[in-house]
Amino acid sequence: MSTQTPVEQDPDRTRRLEEEGEVAADYLEELLDIADLDGDIDLDIRHDRAAVEVVAEPQDSLAALVGRDGEVLEALQELTRLAVQTRTGERSRLMLDVAGFRAARRLELTELAERAVAQVRETGEELELDPLNAFERKVVHDVVADAGLVSDSRGVEPERYVVVQPATASE
Repeated sequence: MSTQTPVEQDPDRTRRLEEEGEVAADYLEELLDIADLDGDIDLDIRHDRAAVEVVAEPQDSLAALVGRDGEVLEALQELTRLAVQTRTGERSRLMLDVAGFRAARRLELTELAERAVAQVRETGEELELDPLNAFERKVVHDVVADAGLVSDSRGVEPERYVVVQPATASE
């Protein structure tokens, strides 16, 4: 049984993801120039996706690209994905982070999900969380699954939320 990720097993896929990252980096560098912001672009491949991060010192110098609760970051990610799709002809699932916002948010969400798991285990009752965006819901679903419980998303954007449920009796 192979422990390699799909990217490691498929050099063509790796090449495509690297190309996505390069196209995204070019797009973001132009945006930084237009906005007269200093920042460096870090590229990686994580979870079978191109991962692009804009970093700067001090990190708060990029606050305008994050916005309130990451709203500008979400929009910038979609624009960057569109730029990649226009150039490559393929839909992109790249993940964009600016100034470590998503990394910090991932830690907060992991803690939130762990508390939810503990509460559901204690009460045996399902628990509805507050509305979250797609990135945030994915983080919560992953933590819940790793804990052996079940979760699903309900509602309609932008009020879509995660419901954490006890593990079924057959598991």
